[in-house]
Amino acid sequence: MARARDESSPLFAGNAAGTLRLIFYLALAMVLMVLDHRSGWLWRLRYGAAVVVEPVYRLAGLPAVGVRTLSVAFADRERLTEQNQRLREDLLLANAKLNRMAAVAEQNQRLKELLDTQHSLELNVQLARVIGVDMGAYRYQVTLNMGARDGVKPGQPVIDAHGVMGQVKEVLPTTSVVMLVTDPAHAIPVEIERSGLRTVAYGSRDGNQLTLPNIPLAADVRVGDHLLTSGLGGRFPPGFPVGEIRSVAPASTGMFMVAQAQPAADIDRSEDVLLLHDQAEPDGPPTPVKSMGPPSDLAPVMGDAQAAPAHPSSAPSIKPSTPPATPGVQP
Repeated sequence: MARARDESSPLFAGNAAGTLRLIFYLALAMVLMVLDHRSGWLWRLRYGAAVVVEPVYRLAGLPAVGVRTLSVAFADRERLTEQNQRLREDLLLANAKLNRMAAVAEQNQRLKELLDTQHSLELNVQLARVIGVDMGAYRYQVTLNMGARDGVKPGQPVIDAHGVMGQVKEVLPTTSVVMLVTDPAHAIPVEIERSGLRTVAYGSRDGNQLTLPNIPLAADVRVGDHLLTSGLGGRFPPGFPVGEIRSVAPASTGMFMVAQAQPAADIDRSEDVLLLHDQAEPDGPPTPVKSMGPPSDLAPVMGDAQAAPAHPSSAPSIKPSTPPATPGVQP
């Protein structure tokens, strides 16, 4: 709705007085602009006004700044949490790979020791892996992943990188059972490396050590002496480490000395073993192996038991009264 002439602004009035006022204001504006351009005094005025007005602007912008800061903080926290989770997963994976590499390196070291043993002794051997352990009551044996199809035969000696582990007791098509030297039913002729004394080392009931029960009282046996296979009977080749004497004491009968020895082989740790081939046939008939009964009923299993009797006064030859329980098994 248009204003009436009497309600219109006096600046834009249609009379001469209004026109003069308009010209005056325009001239004043031009003068002020020229003065400001030449002397800059209006800049000082604006600067002072900005000092007063700027806090008002900052106060008005605080809500927006706070919201933006919170959003950035939450975003950074979430990103840092995800990054931390990824780093933890990478660390766990790296540790797992490192442990696996350490295990593989240890396995490679064991295999290298086995190969070094084969090359140094120039033996015809076959590498096998332990796939089962049977540590039952008075029975200590392991299962290998090689059997009759791989040419394994009963009575074959089994060694690891450190010494004699035992001999093959039973052969199946794809697997074989090895009786350990610490089995109470096992016996092996040995020779003391330092003095050359020959005797027989038996397994023990606890399956952790060897027992030498028939050492003469006058024999020179000391703690720390090393036991080697004597080679008597032809089952185990001579010169293989069997164990180390840990203790020597008189027997309860007072007629002999009894020694305890620690096996040289890693009985409870070896994962790879060597099967010896092309060994000489043992002298004399095989000793039956009884699978049942307490250790006192078990005949010592050894291929050359005839050449090294368990007692000095025992007969020099052993003749079984019954056929072998396991044909062809030579301890």
